[in-house]
Amino acid sequence: MAIFYRVRSLNYVSKCFSSINALYLQSPIRRFYSEQATSPFESIGFVGLGNMGSRMANNLIKAGYRVAVHDINCNAMKKFSDMGVETKETPLEVAEASDVVITMLPSSSHVYDVYTGPNGLLHGGELRPRLLIDSSTIDPQTSRKLSLAVSNCTLKEKRDYAKKPAMLDAPVSGGVLAAEAGTLTFMVGGSEDAYLAAKSLFLSMGKNTVFCGGPGNGSAAKICNNLAMAISMLGVSESLALGQSLGISASTLTRVLNSSSGRCWSRYC
Repeated sequence: MAIFYRVRSLNYVSKCFSSINALYLQSPIRRFYSEQATSPFESIGFVGLGNMGSRMANNLIKAGYRVAVHDINCNAMKKFSDMGVETKETPLEVAEASDVVITMLPSSSHVYDVYTGPNGLLHGGELRPRLLIDSSTIDPQTSRKLSLAVSNCTLKEKRDYAKKPAMLDAPVSGGVLAAEAGTLTFMVGGSEDAYLAAKSLFLSMGKNTVFCGGPGNGSAAKICNNLAMAISMLGVSESLALGQSLGISASTLTRVLNSSSGRCWSRYC
């Protein structure tokens, strides 16, 4: 009798796993990874080759991606063309040659212009890139406005898992040294499916990725992180000023802070 119930239980568990597996096979995420296993993102566009962007693009090249780049600074583009990397005259030309486009630009106005300008990424409303990623530090409202604009576009080539192009706001933390070393942290807002799709790209440029929720949430997280860092820097500055006014040298107080509870990243700014 015990053996009978054991066999019956095993049959029941087997049926449960079969049902779960069937649901997984039908899910958009499963379809995406099945497709990605045979056809991963190969061509990456990168717009913005400043101190951060040039290093991020270089890490993508090192990871084996085919990269096309654009920047308004011709000298920045020449460094890449001398390396044999394809350069484009406009953001639109980058989009036309890429499965994914990443932007890393100074401000909201620059990002908005690169996306919606006369030769912008969204020109014509029919896109080749399935995914657009903005890693600039900008306000969440602009990120959300652009995400909506991207969602209103169509794809030139539709896939089972991608009926429309998607956008992620994915600002970074770590600065130039982390961009050089490929150890950035990405704070990502947008569709979770798009985040999963882009994770291998992020990990080619960084070591940490955090999904923060819907469109604009990555930009919001970056602003909060910067606020916390700014408050920390103010605290360090005030403590050094106070210490010196009380007769402690800055170097002595620095040694105290570096070996005590006051130690923080801002100490090294």
